[in-house]
Amino acid sequence: MSPIFTTVGVVGTGAMGRGIAQMAAQAGSQVLLFDIQAGAAEQARTALRTTWNKLEEKGKIAPGQSERWASQLQVTAALGDLAPCRLVVEAVVEKLELKRSLFADLEGIVAEDAVLVTNTSSLSVTAIAAHLRRPERFAGYHFFNPVPLMRVVEVIAGLKTSAQVCQALTDYSRQYGHTPVTAQDTPGFIVNHAGRGYGTEALRVLGERVSDVATIDRILRDQMGFRLGPFELMDLTALDVSHPVMESIYHQYYEEPRYRPSVITAQRLAGGVVGKKVGEGFYRYPEGVAEVPPEPSVPVVHEMPPVWVSPKAARRQELYQLLKQFGVSIETGAAPSSNALILVAPLGLDVTTLAAVERLDATRTVGIDMMLEDGATKRRVLATNPATRPDMRDAAHALFARDGKAVSVIRDSGGFVTQRVVATIVNIAADMCQQGICTPQDLELAVTLGLGYPMGPLAMGDRIGPTNVLEILFNLQTVYGDPRYRPSPWLRRRGALGLSLTHEEI
Repeated sequence: MSPIFTTVGVVGTGAMGRGIAQMAAQAGSQVLLFDIQAGAAEQARTALRTTWNKLEEKGKIAPGQSERWASQLQVTAALGDLAPCRLVVEAVVEKLELKRSLFADLEGIVAEDAVLVTNTSSLSVTAIAAHLRRPERFAGYHFFNPVPLMRVVEVIAGLKTSAQVCQALTDYSRQYGHTPVTAQDTPGFIVNHAGRGYGTEALRVLGERVSDVATIDRILRDQMGFRLGPFELMDLTALDVSHPVMESIYHQYYEEPRYRPSVITAQRLAGGVVGKKVGEGFYRYPEGVAEVPPEPSVPVVHEMPPVWVSPKAARRQELYQLLKQFGVSIETGAAPSSNALILVAPLGLDVTTLAAVERLDATRTVGIDMMLEDGATKRRVLATNPATRPDMRDAAHALFARDGKAVSVIRDSGGFVTQRVVATIVNIAADMCQQGICTPQDLELAVTLGLGYPMGPLAMGDRIGPTNVLEILFNLQTVYGDPRYRPSPWLRRRGALGLSLTHEEI
């Protein structure tokens, strides 16, 4: 099949431009490389030839394929040499005026029906195209690094982009094996927008001294199945990249509380403690490997107190079954005895609030996160309140570690850790659908492919139950009084009607 764009120009031949050029050549296009920095385009061509040679040596591509693809790459000395291109992709630094100037020049070079696209990750596509004579042929075409491995690309329509241009880019993406998703021109597009909740909410948890970096990472990996904890991820991407994105999206949305950045990352960025690439971030990296503190040991408890479970506990019957398996004495009276360990299992509320509302002895009250079925997680999370006695904390820890499952004990927090982080992710995603930024299907695809989440955010919401997510958010608002947690209308209405979060109105 012949490529939709037979000749493609790539302006800017760094890591992103090089990856885009690789995909275009592998789709069968002739690729013209241009970079204002002397020698950079030639270096990109050499690097791609090396990459293809290695693939051929390993038997991953057919004999002779490396040479054929390499023959499709041509280094150009001047921007004017891109005149034959049917598509020109810009992958230069994120500076609005630079991009505007570049496309103004390109518009006078290429044919009237050639397509011009920007790989911007944070600037407005409409703003870049604002001074073009033909903005209808201009679009966003946002790849992720490394391009050959991150097989998703966002096709972004500016305010005046024609539907035909977006369709052509969508079809072309499939020709070289990427999954295209279509987004409206809004801050962060799909992936960077949907990813706001994970890191920012984890930073709020850290800022409240609910727990430490390693424990928060362990909880989110083991309870929800995230590949990397939020602090591991920020160390990998580096704060000099991720913090400006947090600030950019927050300010572009006129200080919307859902996207509020953290002073923690601002301070660490100012101090140069940005992540793995400099040897220190949230973790230290002696010899390039994260230095992770060991898990706290399980306390030794010689005499286990009886256990009383609040009648309002989430998954109460499941919790009873777990306690029976552990062989503990269970109290079933209307109120706990004077020496019982009191268990609460709130959704969104903190242990303190439940102890006060239910008139429980706070010194003996411990919370357990039962948002998910116990069998579906690799870690149990317990929360104390400021008055919890150390012996009751240790008893709860020892009890829930009896079968060998990992247990983390944290300080009091509305929604523990997983509840509040996941509910924030789901709420942001639901509001993206409410705004019409993309379809629910494209949102799920983009996030699973672009962020590596264990499932799409709407699927997370359906997995937990939209009504439970609503309860968590409403209760988080009660605990913190922060509009950050106000539920999106998309989530609120579907939760109220018992619909899937992927449900679209007819």
